Amino acid sequence: MLSKIKSPADIKNLSHKELSELAAEIRKNIIEVVGKNGGHLASNLGVVELTIALHRVFESPKDAIIWDVSHQCYAHKLLTGRYEEFSTIRTKGGLSGFTNKFESPHDFFINGHASTSVSSALGLLTARKLQGIDGKVIAVIGDGALTGGLAFEGLMHAGQLCKDLIVILNDNQMSIDHNTGSISRYLSRLTMTGKYQSFRYRFDNSISKLPLIGNHIEKFIFRFKRSIKGLFFTDNLFVDFGFEYVGPLDGHNEASLEKVLRRVKNLKRPVVVHVVTKKGKGYSPAENKPEIFHGVGPFQISDGTFEKFDTLSFTEAFSNIILEEAEKNEKIVGITAAMAKGTGLSAFSHKYPSRFFDVGIAEEHAVTFAGGLAQGGALPVVCIYSTFIQRSVDQIIHDISLQKLHAVFMLDRAGAVPNDGATHQGIFDIALFRPVPDIRILSPASAADLRLCFEWALADTNPVIIRYPKLSCPTEIEEFSTPVKEGRGIFIPCSSFVIGGISEESLISKERKILVICTGGIYSEVQKAVRAELLDNGYADIYILRFIKPFDEEYFLSICKNYYGFVFAEDGVYDGGISEYLESILLKNNHSNIKTLCFEDKFYSHGSRNDILEEAGLNSSQIKKAIDEASQS
Repeated sequence: MLSKIKSPADIKNLSHKELSELAAEIRKNIIEVVGKNGGHLASNLGVVELTIALHRVFESPKDAIIWDVSHQCYAHKLLTGRYEEFSTIRTKGGLSGFTNKFESPHDFFINGHASTSVSSALGLLTARKLQGIDGKVIAVIGDGALTGGLAFEGLMHAGQLCKDLIVILNDNQMSIDHNTGSISRYLSRLTMTGKYQSFRYRFDNSISKLPLIGNHIEKFIFRFKRSIKGLFFTDNLFVDFGFEYVGPLDGHNEASLEKVLRRVKNLKRPVVVHVVTKKGKGYSPAENKPEIFHGVGPFQISDGTFEKFDTLSFTEAFSNIILEEAEKNEKIVGITAAMAKGTGLSAFSHKYPSRFFDVGIAEEHAVTFAGGLAQGGALPVVCIYSTFIQRSVDQIIHDISLQKLHAVFMLDRAGAVPNDGATHQGIFDIALFRPVPDIRILSPASAADLRLCFEWALADTNPVIIRYPKLSCPTEIEEFSTPVKEGRGIFIPCSSFVIGGISEESLISKERKILVICTGGIYSEVQKAVRAELLDNGYADIYILRFIKPFDEEYFLSICKNYYGFVFAEDGVYDGGISEYLESILLKNNHSNIKTLCFEDKFYSHGSRNDILEEAGLNSSQIKKAIDEASQS
């Protein structure tokens, strides 16, 4: 059926039996493609019927459907003419794994961060009203994204403006991990009130047996049910914000959803439609372990198993390290923003539950909460992806650095982030935080280096950021265990990579020596380039910028005086980055043979890590080419 659907109009006249078959086909297609490409699985399987109902009732793109985070938009893509391209999702040049306004007129925003949909939808709706443009605007937000403060700012303003905004609350008791906090408990109370659920079931069942009734009677029944609901829910957060509240509804009963949405479509006031869904619906491995199947790599569809890797990732290395340090230091507490598993804190949360805090998708609160903990004598370790720490810039400046509080920030997924695209690249953190006074920024290159950096950060008294990539740790070498000295990096001579047949003496005697200066997150590509240079009878040493801030300029220049040329490789943006700064220092000291490789002033789309680095000019072959050019200058 999917191959025949070119737009949402093609599903308007399908029978309920055909819609059920369509839902099954959508799930099958999503499972097959995600099994091959990786992607967001459980969340997409949970909204299939909801997506069908939305596109049956509303007329996209005249009616705008705004997906919060938009990682659950796969069914939406399949119903809006993108079936033929769907197998390319998350691959270079293929469909985005999120909504993309440049990909389809049915996507209104590029979105990959949580809690934005209500504000974006309200702005779009208000602009349309001002211009006299017809059409409804619907924001679809999950209960996980509802934990973000921005969502509540949007809800409060929407209630104040009293526009006819429709908010679909997709309640699956999950964000990435299981939801925590008072909002989760509140929504559970709404969905688990037995008296109302029992009444609603019996009432709807009785009404369905009556002969066809007119529009006025339908409106009366709708209002009567709302009145009865008021008896059971005397306090309703959404009503207090100025919304009508409808629900909770079974999110997998397409016919029922459609009936309610058609009524809601006629309301002239803001309304919240509370829909209860099951994450991973229709695929038992994802239903049983939705947190595992939230965002996944390729897997075996038959049993849901993943390929096992022998190599240790930076995330896994950190997970092991914090467990060991927490056993020695009871002041250490772990904080995450709905990403215990993704940031490596799951094991910590099980071993030290009283010292673990998942604040929900609320990065700003996570940072300021850490400031309060630090002021109270605790030692907070805040674990957030690089792309999401962007949301807490003010809090790090005002609530941490200005206060001179000792907190450690572990920024996972720094640098190039494969497959998730422009919204998830971790390339801005160095430029964002390097100008902040009193902050320390470290960039380890291996698991051993990460351990030393973390130990140093715990012993320091200032705020410390440690950034590392979504990558397997490289093979350890002796230099990675160099003791940490503030402001200094790790020097790795070319002789550390001596390949059979090349003597260390011949390397030392070479002229025109090149120094490659890199951040830890790009070391894997740099060492490949240096090895390749050795095979071509070339010679380059490596200086890893373990410290991005503070930086020992005198020591750096003492190393650089021995070299003819320099290549910078940084897994961050050039403007405001460490390479731009060090490049200026070299130029002031009469070093002119410099090649600088960084992310340019642009957003980088989805693809593999190598695809992204290649686009930025930062893969190993491009680094080697820069070494060759510096050698020949």
